[in-house]
Amino acid sequence: MTTTIDFAAAPAADLALVTGTVVYDATVGDRGPWSGVVAAGDVLTIVDLHGNQAVDTLFYGAGDHTKRYSAQATIAAQGNIFLTTGTVIRDQEGDPLMTIVADEVGNHDTVGGACSQESNTLRYGHHTKHQHACVENFLIEGSRHGLGKADLVGNVNFFMNVPVDPDGSLGIVDGLSAPGKRLALRAEADTLVLISNCPQINNPCNGFDPTAVRVIVTGPSA
Repeated sequence: MTTTIDFAAAPAADLALVTGTVVYDATVGDRGPWSGVVAAGDVLTIVDLHGNQAVDTLFYGAGDHTKRYSAQATIAAQGNIFLTTGTVIRDQEGDPLMTIVADEVGNHDTVGGACSQESNTLRYGHHTKHQHACVENFLIEGSRHGLGKADLVGNVNFFMNVPVDPDGSLGIVDGLSAPGKRLALRAEADTLVLISNCPQINNPCNGFDPTAVRVIVTGPSA
């Protein structure tokens, strides 16, 4: 008999990839934004509750928002365009913000960018102009922290599968994740994390059906 696990209802301590004291636990609704500060030494676990859900993510220094995620510095330091266990999330000066310390998927994107109303219109037609997109999520959530459009940078797309062809072109194809798959990031400095739980319905990055994810923060065991 096959047992189905309800990852949305499972105890946070059981889902956290790194054992510790649960200090935060929330569900990010489909298409919705989220933000929070992860203190240095704490670990953020992101749970893909239903599988094949892209989680667009940005990182900023919690005390200095001019320190922000740099895909270029991150890729250059590790010599690989894909992110997985051991990847250090770096700011534009090359300083570490977070480190991926555990990963059940093994391949995450940081070159595909975030969808926007403008890019949807260009790629999929003017009839998509009204559709909500990740850039809008970032702007809405970022405004709570004093961030605006000029503060947006290239982002990470956790759980998103963006292969690069020999000619350099990018593909957006079915994800590699599955229900309950997780990754965990340890904060190397106090880090503001912005998430857009991607609302895209025009390509396979979410299986054409956006779903909720869960975010759990654990600190050192008491």
